[in-house]
Amino acid sequence: MRYLLLLLLPVALLLYIRLSPMSVERWHLDPSTAERPRTPNAYLLRGSDGDAPPLMLQASPEAVSDALDRVLATAPRVSRLAGRAEDGLVTYVQRSRIMGYPDAISIRLSPEGDGTRVEVFSRSRFGYGDAGVNAARVTRWMERLEAALAP
Repeated sequence: MRYLLLLLLPVALLLYIRLSPMSVERWHLDPSTAERPRTPNAYLLRGSDGDAPPLMLQASPEAVSDALDRVLATAPRVSRLAGRAEDGLVTYVQRSRIMGYPDAISIRLSPEGDGTRVEVFSRSRFGYGDAGVNAARVTRWMERLEAALAP
């Protein structure tokens, strides 16, 4: 009986991680105002206190929204949690390939001059560190977004 319990406990934990719901109230945050977590498992693309400055694109918010939707429609294991890119704030969840760890990625599109300012807050739900996963994701997604907008 003890061995069965020792076997079932890790299985239950893995199922919880893979199937755990993501609360809109907790995870759908505006990157321009969100509080930075105390753990190093997040990446923030925004003004002076971000890990990198916001992305400035020479395209309208509508064009950027359309391109973002196209880019993320092909991203693996990504689903929309809340909001819509066309409304200026959207949050996605991407789960890791093997374990299904969920990460929340909130994106703010704001008109700025003749272009669009893109701020991103990518963070892991579980764990302390992320081995650079959030930074790599944001960099990859922003490169794909720029490429989707290129003439």
